[in-house]
Amino acid sequence: MESAVAARTVDLCKVYGQGDAAVAALDHVSVDFYTGEFTAVMGPSGSGKSTLMHCMAGLDSPTTGQVFLGDVELSALNDKDLTRLRRDRIGFVFQAYNLVPTLTAQENVELPLSIAGKKPDKSWFDKVINTVGLGPRLHHRPNELSGGQQQRVAAARALISRPDIVFADEPTGNLDSVASAEVLGLLRTNVDEYQQTIVMVTHDPVAAAYTDRVIFLADGKAVRELRKPTVELIIEELRVLTAEAVAGTAAEA
Repeated sequence: MESAVAARTVDLCKVYGQGDAAVAALDHVSVDFYTGEFTAVMGPSGSGKSTLMHCMAGLDSPTTGQVFLGDVELSALNDKDLTRLRRDRIGFVFQAYNLVPTLTAQENVELPLSIAGKKPDKSWFDKVINTVGLGPRLHHRPNELSGGQQQRVAAARALISRPDIVFADEPTGNLDSVASAEVLGLLRTNVDEYQQTIVMVTHDPVAAAYTDRVIFLADGKAVRELRKPTVELIIEELRVLTAEAVAGTAAEA
């Protein structure tokens, strides 16, 4: 049975600048992200990875093309409805954690619900906290937590409102290998046990190997896809992409 599509882009373009200075960060990208699946987006620096995520999450507007969350087209929404959609249906995990320093871990986790005027579902809150292993640290502030613990707080915050999709932008970029494995294991668990949909931008083949599928971008285009990725397969795909980019540059010269 084919999986439902949680989010998708249709002929998505994002151009920065005008005239001779125009740069196409995304060049007619059409891609589907499936419900209950963990997807990595990879590619060389400047390939459009973060731009794709920002457009899909409603943080940036495409120049042309469409972005859908489920059946909802983001560009058809006014600012108020887009803000509500981001709050209620999308979770975010950023490289820099983005925690509020004056709030405890628990208050940071509950922040999206507090902003929405909602109370956390007790059983779901307990399940998320147990999954991320933060029980003993709930009353600590961010400066009393390690980097890995802060990122687990950020992940719990993204999951607490049961969003349709979670976007993670280099979530292990500031972490050592042990903390990275903890956070990636947590994301993997939420896909496997709770059918969460997660899209992660990463440059790290080890991180990408935790996912079900890797989409590779180059020069703003979606150029390859890899199912059941391993570190070795990902490295080989990146090697081929780099070689093609070098060959293309040489040909232009």
